[in-house]
Amino acid sequence: MIIGNKSKFAIESIITEAYERLSFRALGYFVIYIDNIKYGIDRPDASLLACSFDEVEDRLLKRGLHTAPFSNELSANKIADAVCKSIYSEEQENEYLFEIPRNNFYDIIVANKLIWVPDGDEAFDDGSHILHFDVENKVRLVGFKRYGNDINNLTDIWLDVDEFYTILQLWRDTFKSEWESALNT
Repeated sequence: MIIGNKSKFAIESIITEAYERLSFRALGYFVIYIDNIKYGIDRPDASLLACSFDEVEDRLLKRGLHTAPFSNELSANKIADAVCKSIYSEEQENEYLFEIPRNNFYDIIVANKLIWVPDGDEAFDDGSHILHFDVENKVRLVGFKRYGNDINNLTDIWLDVDEFYTILQLWRDTFKSEWESALNT
């Protein structure tokens, strides 16, 4: 199933096998498209889908709370680089990112759940990262793939807040219906 428009923003998933256990939910794949770039692995056995499902539900519950003081003014490349440094850099002492101490910067990212992808499942073991920012009546998505210290496939898109959250809700509801139907067959 695909919800949304791949050339702008879409979520695609497939259920290969459904499980009653909620911590598994289903085997299949979950990928996200931003500006025609696919983030995630699209093999029928790519991942269990519980984390991806739960993450979408959590984003719906926390609508409007994915905020950061740097989300509006900085380029996608600078934001992606700073996020990677805050997570993966070996030299983090006394480092400042956008005039914010590295530890405080990382705390903002975690507290406001700015990292949508990776979400904890193997679905994004291809190096995919997606950052989600709520900025007034818009949503900004910054996607990239990280290989070592290199950032590739960088995308930066602004969506109407209602359009973004409607796609999330439609995907969640459709996935849940497909999952329940698969359990009953």
